[in-house]
Amino acid sequence: MNILIFGAGMMGKAIAYDLSHYSDFDAITIVDRDAKAVAMIDQFISDPRIKPLNIDVTKTEKIKKILMDHNIAVSALPYMFNYRLAKISIMTKTHFLDLGGNNDIVKKEIALSKKAENKNVIVIPDCGLAPGLTSVITRDIVEKMEYVDYVKIRVGGLPLYPKPPLNYQIVFSPYGLINEYVEDAIVLDHGRILRKKSLTELETIRFSRPFGKMEAFLTSGGCSTLPYIYKDKIGYLDYKTIRYPGHCEKFKLLVDLGLTKKEKINIKGKPIAPMDFLAKILLENLPRNEPDVVLLKVLGEGVLNGEKHKVEYTMIDYYDEKNKTTAMMRTTGYPTSIIAQMIEKEDIVDRGVLTPEKVVPPDIMFEELKRRGIAIKRKINGLGGI
Repeated sequence: MNILIFGAGMMGKAIAYDLSHYSDFDAITIVDRDAKAVAMIDQFISDPRIKPLNIDVTKTEKIKKILMDHNIAVSALPYMFNYRLAKISIMTKTHFLDLGGNNDIVKKEIALSKKAENKNVIVIPDCGLAPGLTSVITRDIVEKMEYVDYVKIRVGGLPLYPKPPLNYQIVFSPYGLINEYVEDAIVLDHGRILRKKSLTELETIRFSRPFGKMEAFLTSGGCSTLPYIYKDKIGYLDYKTIRYPGHCEKFKLLVDLGLTKKEKINIKGKPIAPMDFLAKILLENLPRNEPDVVLLKVLGEGVLNGEKHKVEYTMIDYYDEKNKTTAMMRTTGYPTSIIAQMIEKEDIVDRGVLTPEKVVPPDIMFEELKRRGIAIKRKINGLGGI
């Protein structure tokens, strides 16, 4: 079998690295319009199966032709490309995965489900970290309990050594970051799907040393389809982003000042979108490629064997110094690669457009992550002295 990766950036390289070390694919092709990024692939991974190609993904006929030679395709590009690539992949009968990141795009992909079924294809959006790995954890909670009172998902990709003013570093596209902070968060509240402002409902969350007290607040995208899929099985569900204390207040000031708006304004005769300006400023002034950490905590409570229980999943993953791989690359790219390998090995045989909570077996995912040194600790505690 052959697999194609769209995007030779950080996430694309992480997916390729994992496929190189753990998969049995005959060929691993990486496509990007950035010739420099493509040329640098062999400095990161040495594998004769890997074939980098300098192709513009907007060239439909070229992409269609290359997809026809591959069984599975993975998009590690910004979310705005995913719907179009999913449509083309269905036409060429190529299974398709992406990292998600935008609720509206995922909904458009789901609308393609019948076409995918008719072509004997599976499309899985939201395969990364959150949504993605957190979706699989949520499925695990639901499958283990008779009823779930709540699921609270908390995730953050952070610099290991924070620097002011934002105590944050660029770990993926600044536009993706801005999108998470400005679009509404989706919350499931006892049968009702609610939209709430991002950068609100600030809370304190604790991790083991050296992190200690951190902050978490509502952001968009992390729940994705979970509130709709589990509307009748979970009472309350939300997603919050973890940051070092003080970050939320500082970034909210930028939002309140209008620096995240897409509408162009005139500056010295030139139309400029404030969001483009802010993205440029973040790229130029925030650290990149420095040691990072990903913090994850998913909290749940429900009924197990007729008794109330709390469940807690915790993950702390660090920058891989030996392989020069960030924690965000590991925890986003590796789960995506694992899902592609599940399709290859027929651990996933469903067809249509289905999100991870519907098709990814949690135990296989956890075991495969463990093989890669990513540990998810699961703890179940009884309530009321149980």
